[in-house]
Amino acid sequence: MKIVTSLSFQGQCREAFEFYAKVLGGKITAAFPYGDGPPGMPITDDKYKSWLMHCWLEVGDQALMGADMDVAWASNIDKPKNGFDVTLHTQDKAEGKRWFDELSAGGAQMMPFGETFWSPGFGSLVDRFGIPWMINTIPPAGWTPTQQG
Repeated sequence: MKIVTSLSFQGQCREAFEFYAKVLGGKITAAFPYGDGPPGMPITDDKYKSWLMHCWLEVGDQALMGADMDVAWASNIDKPKNGFDVTLHTQDKAEGKRWFDELSAGGAQMMPFGETFWSPGFGSLVDRFGIPWMINTIPPAGWTPTQQG
């Protein structure tokens, strides 16, 4: 089984996925605009023709899926994303910090990247596209926090 998170945007899906591919070292393997859809699709405005109805980003053995949605199709698309985070785990604290710094550029750092009681490096952010992320460094065997209790 593979569980894949699907992210929704309002016309920024291609830009966001190109950014994610660059930051995470992934490859976009599908990017289908509404304008290339089958005849009879209810596209009511030319601006939607370049919006993506399906995008797929491969990163190692993982993936993210995405699409552009309008308020008429997804009534809460214009509201802040809530109730989920795209979470990245790494054993390399420097890699986690780089992901955090690059993904948070132009967005908001919710919890600055740093040591916690469970991790040598953890942080949360909302990127410039409104997507919430958590970056977690998996501690090596025998790791203990610098400051305890």
